[in-house]
Amino acid sequence: MDFTLTQDQQNIREAVLKHCSQFPDEYWLERDRSGEFPAEFHKSMAEAGWLGIAMPEAVGGAGLGITEAAVMMQAVAESGGGMTAASAIHGPVFGLEPVALFGTAEQQQRMIPPTLSGAEKMCFAVTEPNTGLDTTSLKTRAEKVPGGYRVTGEKIWITNAHVADRMLLIARTTPLEEVRKKTEGLTLFYTKLDRAHIEHQLIPKMGRHAVGSNMLFITDLFIPEEDRIGAEGQGFKILLQGLNPERVLLGAEATGLGRVAIKKASKYAQERVVFGRPIGQNQGIQHPLAKAWMQVEAASLMVFKAATMFDQGLDCGVEANTAKYLAAEAGFEACQTAVMSMGGMGYAQEYHVERYLREVMIPRIAPVSPHQIMNYIAERVLELPRSY
Repeated sequence: MDFTLTQDQQNIREAVLKHCSQFPDEYWLERDRSGEFPAEFHKSMAEAGWLGIAMPEAVGGAGLGITEAAVMMQAVAESGGGMTAASAIHGPVFGLEPVALFGTAEQQQRMIPPTLSGAEKMCFAVTEPNTGLDTTSLKTRAEKVPGGYRVTGEKIWITNAHVADRMLLIARTTPLEEVRKKTEGLTLFYTKLDRAHIEHQLIPKMGRHAVGSNMLFITDLFIPEEDRIGAEGQGFKILLQGLNPERVLLGAEATGLGRVAIKKASKYAQERVVFGRPIGQNQGIQHPLAKAWMQVEAASLMVFKAATMFDQGLDCGVEANTAKYLAAEAGFEACQTAVMSMGGMGYAQEYHVERYLREVMIPRIAPVSPHQIMNYIAERVLELPRSY
């Protein structure tokens, strides 16, 4: 049992932090104000090979695990880029896992390298307006036609769809009333985001302005047969392979955000003098920051426990969900404490922690709510009856 990063993992952390230092706080503040996608950051990370950290070497990746990906994503958020930086590159790190695991050799070579190199951007098109977390009830329909499928439907909260070239899309190929189990009849595709048949609308939101969230309106979109991932009707099972890594990475990002918030507040508390003494000398400032630090570091351990279990091929649903929950709550507490510790300056954009507080709401809400995680733990761990 070892709770420390290996030397290789520590090297990844240091290299990512150094790389991200090219993009200072002012860069992210300006992107937050303008809402412009951080294309320079995305390009630099792609060119440095970081987008493929967890993808097989055969398709241009580094062949490492979700543990190393979590190390990277934690450092990205911790660098000061927060959820904006993380979400700009988050999709390729875990979103192509279904293609890597279930795609044919031809699909892997055709689909994965352009995204890892930055030549193409991708989005993850699953959630729908009227189904939310109830993925098996989604309404987007893919009807079989000669040579492929015709798709019509709506998606919501699709990150980066406004700048994406490709999308990982799940749609129902067999009507719900015709399947034995709700999880059957869903099919997964990785295909071109054809704007002649897909309209996007950006959703104005609280934070992470530079990485857009979108509504998608899909009308008569043709998807060729060769863009289907795995067998028809088995898309839900395939999609599940990416859910635990996503939770792990969100947890890593939340703890990274918590770390940078505590660092900013602690530095301010050392320098801000009131009544002839630095405010950091007061226990009313010290104790909340110390508590927040302990919570973040404890949550980080659970994140890496879940990541390690996933890389070992073990069932890690409980650990991945727990990690995401604890990390999001700890990250939120850290960001809120940072704002309160800095008083009025914590509310000012120039000190950045107000941006962190707005952004840390993302891992609390997505990709699964804290309430649904508690439902999951109650049912799977405590063996209590299902409540929904």
